[in-house]
Amino acid sequence: MSASANAKNKQAEQHVDPEQKIETALDKTELFFEKHTKQLLIGLLVVVVIVGGFFAYRYLILQPRNEKAAEMMFVAEQQFAADNYEAALKGDGSNAGFLDVVERYGSTRTGRLAAHYAGICYMKQGDLDAAMTCLEQYRPVKGAPGVIINAQNFGLRGDIHVNRGEYAKAQEMYSRAVEAADNVLTTPYYLRKLAFVYAAQGNAQEAVKICQRIKIQYAGSLEARDIDKLIGEFGQQGK
Repeated sequence: MSASANAKNKQAEQHVDPEQKIETALDKTELFFEKHTKQLLIGLLVVVVIVGGFFAYRYLILQPRNEKAAEMMFVAEQQFAADNYEAALKGDGSNAGFLDVVERYGSTRTGRLAAHYAGICYMKQGDLDAAMTCLEQYRPVKGAPGVIINAQNFGLRGDIHVNRGEYAKAQEMYSRAVEAADNVLTTPYYLRKLAFVYAAQGNAQEAVKICQRIKIQYAGSLEARDIDKLIGEFGQQGK
């Protein structure tokens, strides 16, 4: 095609009626939807089913189960607060215990919290293997006061590992306990435990660093009161 012919075509395109361009575009769109209607409807249906299923599960199944689990373990929590760990764990004959809640509602948030409390009960009774099994069923949650429970759960698992002489695993759990919540109560408490674990593994230098962190960042905590003495003891170990 000659240059003059190309120029004529371009001029013709420039003089096309704008309404005609719009109609052409609409025709193409209409053809697209006619051709792919089935696929589009199926895709839309899938999205509706997924979203609807999520909200139905959350509000019609999960939330009511959480509420029932909370009602079920109400007395167990009272027994726990009164240090009646056996009754809290297994029930008192008339009311359910934490293990009953775990068995029936273990997949719910409240059920996993019951597993956490069951783990503490087992620890109080000296059964560390059963305690660990229960504590590992707990799943961290967001927001206060849940983050405090998160930290406690990791910390208790760290305590069990220390009891078993598994210092590397204890180090991991105490580190996670420190990261779970930043406050003047749990953070320095688990930092101190973490320092002892490092020292037990022969890393006194890291233990000193952790103690210095307590001294600087959590000066108002209980753990900071004797921290200089602890720094000195770990410093001697590192020489």
